[in-house]
Amino acid sequence: MTTLVRGQLFHTPHNPFKEEGALETYPDGALIVEGGIITAVGEYVNLSKTYPDARLLDFKDLYIFPGFVDTHVHYPQIPIIGAMGLRLLEWLQTRTLPEEENFAEASYARAQAKLFLRQLALNGTTTALVFGAHFAPAMDVFFEEAAQSGLRITSGLVLGDRLLTDALHTTPERAYTENKRLIKTWHNKDRLRYAVTPRFSLSCGDALLEVCSTLMGETSDLFFTSHINEQTDEVSTVLSLFEGARDYLETYDKHGLVTPRSVFAHNVHVYDRELSRLAEVGSSIAHCPSSNMFIGSGLFPMRRHLSFGVHFALGSDVGGGTGFSLFKEGLMAYQAQMLHDDGYPLTSAHLLYLATAAGARALHLEDTVGDFSPGKQADFVVAQPDEGSTLEVALSHSPSAEASLAALFTLAREECITDVYVAGESVKG
Repeated sequence: MTTLVRGQLFHTPHNPFKEEGALETYPDGALIVEGGIITAVGEYVNLSKTYPDARLLDFKDLYIFPGFVDTHVHYPQIPIIGAMGLRLLEWLQTRTLPEEENFAEASYARAQAKLFLRQLALNGTTTALVFGAHFAPAMDVFFEEAAQSGLRITSGLVLGDRLLTDALHTTPERAYTENKRLIKTWHNKDRLRYAVTPRFSLSCGDALLEVCSTLMGETSDLFFTSHINEQTDEVSTVLSLFEGARDYLETYDKHGLVTPRSVFAHNVHVYDRELSRLAEVGSSIAHCPSSNMFIGSGLFPMRRHLSFGVHFALGSDVGGGTGFSLFKEGLMAYQAQMLHDDGYPLTSAHLLYLATAAGARALHLEDTVGDFSPGKQADFVVAQPDEGSTLEVALSHSPSAEASLAALFTLAREECITDVYVAGESVKG
């Protein structure tokens, strides 16, 4: 069946960091969707005449965006959102790791998986790179629930063999065996993909990182994700654990884990040689601004990443981050750059790109999702301001589409998301 989706359309089919006019808007626009694929985008008045028999999804006067892409979010951490007054290492030891031990119980893990995936959809996130749990049974139930959700999920078993709690430690041998089974069971099933996921170099010795390298080599289209350069005490501890390492990135790179399919979270305190290497290889960074501010990591050096040509996109980093909304993360990114001594002046077009197309590129889905170009999957989010809200007032006085988009990133949150579609099918429930 051919479906015509009507509404106020916003997307970034081009990169606003590189091109003028990257934001495309249609105040009364339409998508033509056939078999879950976008086959046309344009003005409603024209497409309605071309496709007079199409089924109409009428969101006239509502706001439609490509599905949001979250490049860093933790499945086991919803219960510890809002743990104030702690910096990274203390936050991990006192709040995060004890909660993650609970995922040894499969029934608890399943309940949290359902809640987590529901929160992604409620916030308009249709695609996510998800930091998983430390327990293989918890990852089985997570992938089961993810397959049922309809969302596009890349995730993996989290690995560590030191400086965590004993319950979360693995061995290189067990890590290899459990990952191989999970990869065989879940990788490329439906909309699921697998990511090899050491927690960070601080918690992983060379033998465990070498297992990660072996796994990546044995299955060519896996992803790799971990943390890097989040806080200064973390960086100094990592360098003390790896004799001869010049920088944090080198602890991964020595094992061949810095690749075009690698996504590293944070990268706040980064050396130029690391930026040069990331750009050379084509790895991506998950920029998590609310988390960076909430646990006191620092302000992301966006201009330096851009000057070296390092690709980055947005991550919510729940639960160091303050919620699932990528509208909120866009606003936090904007505010952080306004405060940074060498901040990059972001526009609403940049924020939409970082929340959609940039994430699709980081996850090698740029030919599948991220904007409304014909041939891509019909993943989209519908937003509407609450009646009488500040957002409704701001939008009613907006002088331009760009200003409306800025108001939405400033004020819109979960309650504004009215529907969410993946491949043309509603997943919000």
